[in-house]
Amino acid sequence: MHGLINRALENVLRQRHGTVQWQRIAASAGLPFESFEPLLTYDIALTEAVIAAACRELERPRDSILEDVGTALISLPAGERLRRLLRFGGVTFHDFLYSLEDLPARARLALPDLVLPGLRLTDLEGGEFRLNAEVPFAGAGCILMGLLRAMADDYGALVLLDMIPTAGHTEEISILLLDAAHAEGRPFDLAAGVAGGTR
Repeated sequence: MHGLINRALENVLRQRHGTVQWQRIAASAGLPFESFEPLLTYDIALTEAVIAAACRELERPRDSILEDVGTALISLPAGERLRRLLRFGGVTFHDFLYSLEDLPARARLALPDLVLPGLRLTDLEGGEFRLNAEVPFAGAGCILMGLLRAMADDYGALVLLDMIPTAGHTEEISILLLDAAHAEGRPFDLAAGVAGGTR
């Protein structure tokens, strides 16, 4: 599992529940170090152990914790490159949705070790979509849903997101785009970092 995802998990737990609680979770999971490095890769069993320990210690559902991780992926300083790459998907959130099938390949341009699930978007018309993801572990679709929620906020779009129960290695998200211009989105400049533009 890419360290960026593990670090997002750690940061969510630290920020929401405090360093002492994070230390208890890490100890319960048998974590052999104090903190994840965002640019390293870890055995998925270690990630699963931290998630399970967090569920036990905090008495929170797994899906809720994983969705928080997806949201944190966009807000972490280390995730700024990922956020910028996602924003290259289009000027509006609607455009961004249509770019999702190309996301795994584009993400590897910024983070070569980050393996995202294969994605397939179905447009049901009227602002309703279904996103199918080939997930590496149960609940990974919740991380994707958190990421989608954060990107909707980034674009200023109002959306309703729900997980649809499925079986096997595919998870499905229902996306209802209610208002593509509900609020002012975060500033984004394609030239940022090149010509000193605004992010």
